[in-house]
Amino acid sequence: MAHVQTNLTEVDPVWHRICEEAEAAIASEPLMGGLVHAGVLHHKSFERALAYRISMKLSSPEMSEQILREIADHAYLEAPELASAARADIVAIYDRDPACHRFLQPLLFFKGFQAVQAYRLGHWLFQNDRRDLAYFIQMRASEVFGVDIHPAARIGKGIMIDHAHSIVVGETAVVGDNVSMLHSVTLGGTGKEDDDRHPKIGDGVLIGAGAKVLGNITVGQCSRIAAGSVVLEEVPPMKTVAGVPAKIVGEAGCSQPSITMDQILNT
Repeated sequence: MAHVQTNLTEVDPVWHRICEEAEAAIASEPLMGGLVHAGVLHHKSFERALAYRISMKLSSPEMSEQILREIADHAYLEAPELASAARADIVAIYDRDPACHRFLQPLLFFKGFQAVQAYRLGHWLFQNDRRDLAYFIQMRASEVFGVDIHPAARIGKGIMIDHAHSIVVGETAVVGDNVSMLHSVTLGGTGKEDDDRHPKIGDGVLIGAGAKVLGNITVGQCSRIAAGSVVLEEVPPMKTVAGVPAKIVGEAGCSQPSITMDQILNT
């Protein structure tokens, strides 16, 4: 057992840090011992802990935790990139969210992180022609987290969804790497089109609370969408848009808006 843990420590610093933080959390609040042991310390790897956490959150009388856990364990074994993306998401949340002080928090407590990992599992199922299972996971994530991401959507790594209430991402939406969005964001369509009808969000974009991006339009990399905006037209890279309908109001203000999380408009 000690040899296995040493190997994991060498190759998985995110998991090692989560385990250290879990031990400290129990020492600080013993009443959390059962939850933290079950969710973290009982497991030999980040993948196992993530599968357990997602299955616990999504289980229902219609689908048991055990079945969902077996599905997730198999997915993480077959597609290591799923857990790699989850690690990048944890680091992104820790770096960008001032309310996140430990890697442990997203795994155990942050529904934005948990909802994105549920989507990643559903997307893998969808790609492997297990679409009814993918739709079930989409349904449960919407019910449990208030986040409705179609399993066919394509989402990159290093994603932060802060607060994660009333998020909607449509079937043909594409979200790049290192994107940050706040609550009540919609990446939706404009009608009943059946083809490619949802937004394409570039790398490093910051999407403010309540913003709606509608239609098959491109939001260029490292741009900013102000809170409450309705975006109906293309957004060039490294610009700030605001308003209803949204218009360009200036430059992005920095090279990585999604990382700095600066939402103040200097127009």
